[in-house]
Parts: sequence; C-alpha cells; structure tokens
Amino acid sequence: MKTTEKKSEEISFPIEIDMSLANAIRRSVNEIPILAIDEVEIHKNDSALYDEIIAHRLGLIPIKNQKLKKDLDLELKLKAKGKSGGINVLSKELGDISVYPDIPIVLLDAGQEIELIAKARSGIGIKHSKFSPGLLYYKQIPKMKISHEGEKHEKLAELYPDVFEYAGKLKVKDHLKRELDNEDLKDFPGVSIEFEKELMIYIESWGQISPEEIFTESCNTLVKNLSDIIKAIK
Repeated sequence: MKTTEKKSEEISFPIEIDMSLANAIRRSVNEIPILAIDEVEIHKNDSALYDEIIAHRLGLIPIKNQKLKKDLDLELKLKAKGKSGGINVLSKELGDISVYPDIPIVLLDAGQEIELIAKARSGIGIKHSKFSPGLLYYKQIPKMKISHEGEKHEKLAELYPDVFEYAGKLKVKDHLKRELDNEDLKDFPGVSIEFEKELMIYIESWGQISPEEIFTESCNTLVKNLSDIIKAIK
C-alpha cells in the first residue's frame, strides 16, 4: 500500500472513506476563508500595463493567510521607479506577506513609476479564484492482478513502463502511476484491475496555508455547513 508522500506544498495519502464524502470535502476547499488582494488604489502608473491588468495580477499573488476582524482590510503599499535597462517590480515589494517573493508584477523602464495601495481581504474561492487555497482531488486505488497467463505480456511493460516492469515475467512497479482500467487491458488476458475501498487523496497548496491545513479546514467547513443546515430545518 502506498503511504503518505509529502513535499512542501503537496501531500498525498490513502484513506478509507466514502467517495461522496470525499467529494464533499473536495468541494469545501473553496469555502475556506483566504486572504487576497481585493482592491487596488493606483495613484501613479507610467508602465505599459493598464491599471486593471496590474490590479488583476496583484489579486492573484498568494499572500500569507491570517484572520482579520470582520470588515477589516490589510493595507499594502507599493512604490517603485524604473532604472536604465528596466527593472522588474516583484511581489516582494509588497513586503514579507507575499508567499513567493519573485512573482513579476510589472516591468518599468527608465523614468517610469508606479505607486499604489492594495487592500487585502478574506474571501472564499467560490466567490473568486484568488481566494482559493489550492487543489484537492482523489482517485480510487487500483490493485493490479496478474495471473500465470498474464506474466508473459512483455508488451505491457513497454506500453506502461511506469506501471509495469518485465524481467522474465510481468510485474507491477507502481499501481498509481497511470490511470488504467480493464478496457486498457482487454487485449492482455490474465491481467486485470480491481479497485480497493481506500481512496488516494492528493492536495496541492498555493502557499497561503499548508496542504494539511487545507484538508482539516475543508473538513471543518463541511461540518459547519452541515450544522447550519440542521439548525435551519429544526
């Protein structure tokens, strides 16, 4: 069985869970409150980009998530001036709040200036993608079955080298490397696929919160929504 795999912004793990519940958790990801730039006051812009394009680019820069009191904004200032040969204005100019400091915002040539105030607010991904914390998806865990007859199919190792290997007889290298089904294997008698009860959960974070937080907060959001429904029907 494949165990948990983790990178700094990605995690995957097996879990025995009903598929309908997994899908509800997946959909709840975009109801997690996330901080993002939602309003931009541009006081000066000599660059080649329209004000609206710069505002859009700022909105999609992941910033470190934090809880704000209701109806409060977080104000960020940016002021830059171009030099000979041009400069790239990067997201680090917004301060330490930017998750990734080297995201390009705009290129300024010599003499060009930009000055703005950006206001960050909490929102949810179902309202706008800039408030999305990342992706959560899942797959059924396949289990390859190879009978004595199926061990001769060297061709399968050539077609799907990331899934199968052949050293005298066909063996499974990694069940999860390719999404195969029995239709793909119909010309190879003795090789079949069954699906286990467990699902493999995959989470990728944009950086505002960790992949683990995405999963737990998505579950918390789902529980809250269900609780609200129960209260409403009583």
